[in-house]
Amino acid sequence: MATEFKLPELGENVDAADVTEVLVKPGDVLTEGTSVIELETDKASVEVPFEGNGKVVEVKVNAGDKVSVGNVIFTYEQDAEAEEADNDEKEIEKAVEEKKAEHKEIKESVGATESNSAEVEFKLPELGENIESAQVTNVMVSSGDTVEKDQSVLELETDKASMELPIDISGKVMTVYVENGSNVSVGQPIFKILTGGADAAPAKETPAKPEVAEAPKETPKVAPAPKQESAPEIVKTDVPGVQHELQDVKPEKSDARVPRRSEMPAKIAPASPSVRRFAREIGIDINQVSGSGKRGRITVEDVKAFAKRINEQITKGVAPSGDVAPVIGMRREQLPDFSKFGETETEKMSKIRSVTANHLSYAWQAIPHVTQFDKADITELEKVRKKLGARVQTEGGKLTVTAILIKILAIALKKFPQFNASVDMDKKEIIYKKYFNVGVAVDTDRGLLVPVIKNVDKKNITELSVELGEISKKARDKKLTLEDMSGGNISISNLGGIGGTAFTPIVNSPEVAILGVSRGGFEPVFIDGEFQPRLMLPLSLSYDHRIIDGADGARFIRFISESLENPFLLSLEG
Repeated sequence: MATEFKLPELGENVDAADVTEVLVKPGDVLTEGTSVIELETDKASVEVPFEGNGKVVEVKVNAGDKVSVGNVIFTYEQDAEAEEADNDEKEIEKAVEEKKAEHKEIKESVGATESNSAEVEFKLPELGENIESAQVTNVMVSSGDTVEKDQSVLELETDKASMELPIDISGKVMTVYVENGSNVSVGQPIFKILTGGADAAPAKETPAKPEVAEAPKETPKVAPAPKQESAPEIVKTDVPGVQHELQDVKPEKSDARVPRRSEMPAKIAPASPSVRRFAREIGIDINQVSGSGKRGRITVEDVKAFAKRINEQITKGVAPSGDVAPVIGMRREQLPDFSKFGETETEKMSKIRSVTANHLSYAWQAIPHVTQFDKADITELEKVRKKLGARVQTEGGKLTVTAILIKILAIALKKFPQFNASVDMDKKEIIYKKYFNVGVAVDTDRGLLVPVIKNVDKKNITELSVELGEISKKARDKKLTLEDMSGGNISISNLGGIGGTAFTPIVNSPEVAILGVSRGGFEPVFIDGEFQPRLMLPLSLSYDHRIIDGADGARFIRFISESLENPFLLSLEG
């Protein structure tokens, strides 16, 4: 019997990956630890090992596919002993599912017997974090009115926003407990609603008696006629899960607000006016939110969940990803049809390019950047570098300006601790780090990657030169791991090998600074009464102005310049 091999967990917050290579084919015999597929996530390339023993029957994925955790990668036949154990596990699962089904049937029966009618108090729900009360500005329904689920029934005003409050049940309003101008608190009764029964939800055509009471065990499958809105649709009981199941089977209702959506532009997200207003008040672009309701309809809870995910990731100091990538209030640009102007070709972003775009967009929006420029006279350093280069080469490394700068940055971080920090704006805290790791931007055929060299303060320049060569090769060979890409305190981007005189690097959040290096060149420098040709290296330091002042930025980049100009300072300071 064939067994499915599913994609296992790949790491924290990694839910999906792109298949770069399938390493097995039908007929292959696999043993414990055999690599079966190569994947590329937004952080690294990884090979997934096989657990167990077996023979491949059918491969379900191809190179270029996108797979999620839990997707079937291939099927295989296992040995008799393993198959017997697997069958035993399935029998146990089957027994558990049967018990669940029996329990569900009991709950449905109980729910059905209570579905004829009931008076329910609708209480003021949670309005948002730290909001305990609000003022009623408009009561939108009266006693005797029939209300439907998601219908706006109150307009409220808090100290932060005005909003319309939708009701979460359907029925007939029996009593209104509040009036315009009154203050209400979370949990306070607003209305008494009669749910269930013909009085609560009269049918529009050919009224029919609820079938739920007659056949309680079939409650979830019973649906009124397409144009009927009778009691089984809005049953509310104390049995967990029953109300939700009944709502899932009710037909689409004719919402008085739905026709307005047809007048909106085609690309506008499907949401009621109250939900749109709520999203607008808290600064969320409704078009970026995924709806969980029928036909993708967006609810207030969807908006809250979207905002919560953004806030959580900002609190952690990392760039939001996936469907929460846009910063709060940020709208995606609607591009024109370029084919009107000439021939075009469209290419889908690679995973790395997509993640880089999201990350840098977040960093640019969230971090107030300042870039400080300077030049270092590396004439003497270049002589030393060429003289000692062969010595480093015997150790397997290459003595480059980047390797030297990595060491200088570690020394600078010790001298200027505000550069070796991260910001938590939610808690209004600055996290100072006592370790010294430096990220190095590496240009690859898949985009820019930033592997991290750890514990730079404990390594000499020769060791750093060797490690820099090794980790750069891993980046280009798609061998970087998640560990290789994490833990950086400051980054360096050297474009000197390509060209340019200066640039503005974007801070790699949650770091607070990044050093850019451009191509060095000879310039006339006035020394001792005359101009002399000196090799000058342009430096560009971008930093987070929330915790680093301009004077500190100038001192930091000047320290780097002086360390390059006087290599002996490395021994004094380091």
